Amino acid sequence: MRILICDDDALMREQLQQYIRGYFEKACTKCPEIVCFSDGESLLADEGEKDLLFLDIEMPGINGIYVGNELKRSNKNIIIFVVTSYPEYLDDAMRFHVFRYLSKPLDAHRFFRNMKEAIDLYHTMTVKIPIETRQGVHTLPASSVIAVEALGRKVIVHTTMRDFESVHNMQYHLELLPKNCFFQTHRSFIVNFEHVTDFDHSLIHMAGGQFHAYLTKRKYSAFKEAYLLYLESTR
Repeated sequence: MRILICDDDALMREQLQQYIRGYFEKACTKCPEIVCFSDGESLLADEGEKDLLFLDIEMPGINGIYVGNELKRSNKNIIIFVVTSYPEYLDDAMRFHVFRYLSKPLDAHRFFRNMKEAIDLYHTMTVKIPIETRQGVHTLPASSVIAVEALGRKVIVHTTMRDFESVHNMQYHLELLPKNCFFQTHRSFIVNFEHVTDFDHSLIHMAGGQFHAYLTKRKYSAFKEAYLLYLESTR
């Protein structure tokens, strides 16, 4: 993982670094590489991985709105925090799906809470899972799994590439898949929030309507709450 900071204010860059290091120290995990930039041109010229970014809006040269749009265009999975004193830029920032909007001066409690949600999202997007079939083991990103379905005595893992008949049962997959984006909606279905298109009290439409999963009435409220929390974490 590589964390970037782009802000023309040296004191803000230093504070963000301290908060980031503090988060990982509290989590008892090694802090990833942190790279700082004082302007958008330098950031866009950087050829390294860009996983998580703290981005100022008002900077000399090109502003943060332009930078954010360019980075999202080349890497839709980059997680961007907009850090600014100017709330009037919120609408423009939301157009490139900013993850969170942090106001200056920073609130430490809110920073640490949002940082945890960002790290959870990063792990969800990057974690890979093994799908074991009779023919062998296929390793795929968890995000590519649309749903797991119990079909008679078979367990089918539906993915964006193809379907796999797993040698494992539903309970195995329920424990294997990241809990912040997968939910068992019915005894025969585990669904990935990322691929949900819409749902009602009995049916979930997924992958643009190409796949459907059952939703039991007793799980509707819990599913709705978990799905809305998931959407909030990806905004």
